Amino acid sequence: MTDKALSPSELERYARHIVLAEIGGPGQQKLKHARVLVVGAGGLGSPVLQYLAAAGVGTLGVVDDDDVSLSNLQRQIIHDTQSVGIAKTRSAAAALKRINPHIVLEQHQTRIDTDNAAELIDQYDVVADGSDNFATRYLMADQCAERERPLVTAAVGRFDGSVTVLKPYEMSSGGVPNPSYRDLFPKPPPDGLLPSCAEAGIIGALTGVIGTLQAMEVIKLITGTGTPLIGRLLLYDALAARFDTITYKAAKSE
Repeated sequence: MTDKALSPSELERYARHIVLAEIGGPGQQKLKHARVLVVGAGGLGSPVLQYLAAAGVGTLGVVDDDDVSLSNLQRQIIHDTQSVGIAKTRSAAAALKRINPHIVLEQHQTRIDTDNAAELIDQYDVVADGSDNFATRYLMADQCAERERPLVTAAVGRFDGSVTVLKPYEMSSGGVPNPSYRDLFPKPPPDGLLPSCAEAGIIGALTGVIGTLQAMEVIKLITGTGTPLIGRLLLYDALAARFDTITYKAAKSE
């Protein structure tokens, strides 16, 4: 992705972006040259990867150590029945190439942990966390803060979800430090307190709603468009069809 100019086919593909005054040609070129790491090719990672690929993000890295199972397909829509039994990174790469042949997909078929997180994060400009456990969420939040990478992190429950943007290494426009993940959630809950997706269940379309919101925040960060969800936790209640926003601050700014 070294060519700075958009090709004729790219100009046609992204025409609806380019006519937007807030994006335009310069914004589309930023998307083309951006590198985004997506943690997890599951329920949240599926729409994140699909919409970022369609938007023309030049390089997408996906990290996942799991294989596609039949029970994934109710919500992990980047995979299909023919993908059952193969690595999620491989399945995602094939699907994304069908969506947009202009992009590069870098497969990291591994579980992200304390040994490899920093090395992986350093390769990318923005990180989207679609993991399904607190240990990974805290790890990504801590490592992205240390590596000074913006993080779009989300979580889903049975019928509800949330998303926020973290840039704790920067100041707000008012000169106040941006909050961190630990300002929002100081400590993870005790093991076993919250049931897993397999135990509690989840409505498939919910992950599409929240993952799409994550993709939108990534696009905003890359293009400098709009106001990211920094210091704001967006909450979605699917049963009530209601969005709410909670503001939060860095502890040291209070």
